[in-house]
Amino acid sequence: MVGFGKKLRERQIPEWEHLRFNPVIRLPELLGYGLGIGHNFGIWVYVFGDFCWLKHSCVECEEKGYYISYKMMKKKLKDYAIQASISKDERQRVLKEFSLMLDRQVEKTVLFLLDQQGRLAQRLANLANDRIAIEDQEDDGDQTDELTNEYRAVGKDLLKLLHFVEVNATGLRKILKKFDKRVGYRLTDDYVASRSNHPYSQLQQVFKHVGIGAMVATLSRNLAELQSTKSMCIYELPSTPSFYSQEPVIKAIKAAEDRLTNSTNFLRFLGQAALLPREDLPRVISADDLQEGEEPYDFLSLALNLGNTFLYMVNTYIIVPTADKYTVDLHVAPTVCGVVIGSMAVAQLVSSVYFSAWSNSSYYQPLVFSSVMLLLGNICYAVAYDYRSISLLIIGRLLCGFGSARAVNRRYISDCVPLKMRLQASAAFVSASALGMAAGPGMAGLLTYDTTILGYTINDNTLPGWVMAIGWLLYLVLLCVGFKEPKRSYNSPKKKSKSKPSPDPSIRTSQRSGSAAEDGLLDPLILAVSVSDSALSNKDSESDDERSDEPASSIGEAYRLLTAPVKVQLLIYFMLKFSMEILLSESSVVTAYYFDWGIHHVSLFLGLLGLTVLPINYVVGSYFSNIFEDRQILLFSEIATCVGIVISFSYTGIRYTMTQYVSGALLIFVSAEVLEGVNLSLLSKVMSSRLARGTFNGGLLSTEAGTLARVVADVSITLAGYLGSQWLLNATLLPTLVVGLVSIAATLATYNSMF
Repeated sequence: MVGFGKKLRERQIPEWEHLRFNPVIRLPELLGYGLGIGHNFGIWVYVFGDFCWLKHSCVECEEKGYYISYKMMKKKLKDYAIQASISKDERQRVLKEFSLMLDRQVEKTVLFLLDQQGRLAQRLANLANDRIAIEDQEDDGDQTDELTNEYRAVGKDLLKLLHFVEVNATGLRKILKKFDKRVGYRLTDDYVASRSNHPYSQLQQVFKHVGIGAMVATLSRNLAELQSTKSMCIYELPSTPSFYSQEPVIKAIKAAEDRLTNSTNFLRFLGQAALLPREDLPRVISADDLQEGEEPYDFLSLALNLGNTFLYMVNTYIIVPTADKYTVDLHVAPTVCGVVIGSMAVAQLVSSVYFSAWSNSSYYQPLVFSSVMLLLGNICYAVAYDYRSISLLIIGRLLCGFGSARAVNRRYISDCVPLKMRLQASAAFVSASALGMAAGPGMAGLLTYDTTILGYTINDNTLPGWVMAIGWLLYLVLLCVGFKEPKRSYNSPKKKSKSKPSPDPSIRTSQRSGSAAEDGLLDPLILAVSVSDSALSNKDSESDDERSDEPASSIGEAYRLLTAPVKVQLLIYFMLKFSMEILLSESSVVTAYYFDWGIHHVSLFLGLLGLTVLPINYVVGSYFSNIFEDRQILLFSEIATCVGIVISFSYTGIRYTMTQYVSGALLIFVSAEVLEGVNLSLLSKVMSSRLARGTFNGGLLSTEAGTLARVVADVSITLAGYLGSQWLLNATLLPTLVVGLVSIAATLATYNSMF
């Protein structure tokens, strides 16, 4: 795996790597400030806002680049790591020294950013004057086309500037993580909190890129109006949104701007919730890239992969409305339904690991194995009624859990779907899960047929098993016929190349397309790094970064890579899954005790709850995530979940009503759904790059945390059942509330590091 430092050098824009020197720059200012003559005989020269000492006609100032000095800061980290066992006073000195170094690096990039924004703004102002001149005279169309191309050139340069900001923001995040890990001091929390919340924060300039939005609006408006009727204004054009989606440069700018500001749409919100592996350093996406053809992929195979996700979620929740009745008919307590439902989650704890490892070599084989296990498991679940065997019932659910291929479903999307389609495929993965969650209980309410076929009973207890067995059999046939094993070139590890790294092709394309006549924005800069220094830099970076970017090789190593914010987010994921499982699994028992609900009422209630998933995610992804920070939504959702739990308690002396139960359950479920999407979205941003790939990745850890929560919740229901149905609700809600309060406290403790 190529180190971050090497990738940073490869993706830097060459002419922005170093300051250029011109001894005659701003000669009046030079004369105005006078000469500084000393024993070394030299003068101070004003260069790009800096005074540099010229001695014997040689520049004594250090060659300074516009990008953060990642290599220099890494070397400084090694010095600090050697001094790890220093005194408390010395520790404060190290923290202050490195913080000031970071401040200088941020200031350097911010000032360059503002300078380039001014240059681009001046170009837009000049183009506006040219447009007025064209409108005042008769135009044959050539001048309009030329002006349109000039606006596009500005757009491509703006895209490069956005990538410049993104690369520096990524480098800053990486170097802070390295400091925490190698030196052993927690600098990230204090640095980000103190700098981002300060009224004169330059760090916010890096992450929020103030001022660029206005230029994007100007470009969009002028390009739209130039391609429409001259007498029309953009605000009078009803088809403007369709233009935005067709203009490549605007599309590329908006994509880069969304990544940088975390301003996301519904698809991106759902896609991040899928927690797929990501790139450490984003590639420059040029306008030309957006016009290239799509990479080939098999749509039917993707659909079958998503079909596995949907059917598995249906299989998980289709038994919830009838599980308590089934256990009673087998002459055991109704609360044993917790064991029946939870046994599938127990098996999933194991299956997630071997399916994740299996996906390294094949996708087709684990999907076939998953289908066979689920087919057999559902048959066992259905025939357990006639054999009057609770053991066979639980074995059937265990087999279903051993067929959980969600790790394969995620891996297929991340490895085999082209980058341009991956966001939509990720959103489809989350949507398929949500629809399956809603369809499962809804189907259970429709399966009320009662008969006997070939000696086996067909009723509301066994029909979920038979229906799912038929569904998996049909799916298995389609899988064998339509699924194509993709080539392993998608995920095979690339051999390390010893050749000299070349800049990203999209950067070169963007550079060629830019306007070279503008005031130095794209001019080659005179100073350059020597070849020998570059080679030493590559060797130093690779030897260290390649080791640090290797994926975790075991679950224990993956756990050791977890930072405090990631641990807290996994705890939050545990809490929300625990809350939802308590609510769903005990719903049939609780509603039967308090309200005399039957299977139809429970299935309708759970089905309606499941249908709220996509609308809620749409509102959060399209609106709330653009207004509030992820961590703010996270904390609010945790509090709302706890409020819903408090509402749901049965209080002595107060009659427990259906309104109280439904309102509390709705608040718990909706808040937990919001929490899940935001939590996984935030987790995908702060997770270590080593947990973004390999067998033991972040997706597996989150799956294990959620599955463990379901197991604990179902066991809690079974144990609480021994207290009697009248105590079941409060006995299960109390630990749920405790876990919720602990997660809120943990969130507040790490709030400043959740970015």
